[in-house]
Amino acid sequence: MFKIFDMSLAVEISNDIIPSFLKEEYDELYLVYNEFKNVSIHRPVVVRLFPLPSIGQEEATDPEKRIDYIYEPSDEVLLDRILPMYVRVLIYRALLETYAGENGARMAAMDNATRNCEELIGSLSLQYNKARQGAITAELMDIVGGTEALSKG
Repeated sequence: MFKIFDMSLAVEISNDIIPSFLKEEYDELYLVYNEFKNVSIHRPVVVRLFPLPSIGQEEATDPEKRIDYIYEPSDEVLLDRILPMYVRVLIYRALLETYAGENGARMAAMDNATRNCEELIGSLSLQYNKARQGAITAELMDIVGGTEALSKG
């Protein structure tokens, strides 16, 4: 079945999972998909969606070493807007990578099927030609044998 993924599917999926996480229905959420490297190589990937992995510096245990950044607008407003977009993009990428891998596998399978058919056609053509050549040879032998019998008789 031919299916084109667009961002609306990723938005729909993220709209299902983000509220569930915020309601604490689960502690962690992982996204598992096949990363498309090339037609014959697909690598399984596991990405933690929630809680978000730490980005940049590791959280310092010492409050003196911790850096507080000032955001404009506030960090809550930024996270409320950026976080859903980030999750949507991750989901969309996973959908596209998996779809590319599926199409690559189909292409490789069709290429192998075509190659096998060509080999089978070659083999069957050779068998047919040998059988036809044998039949022609047998007919010629009958004609030659009949001609010799008529010339002796």
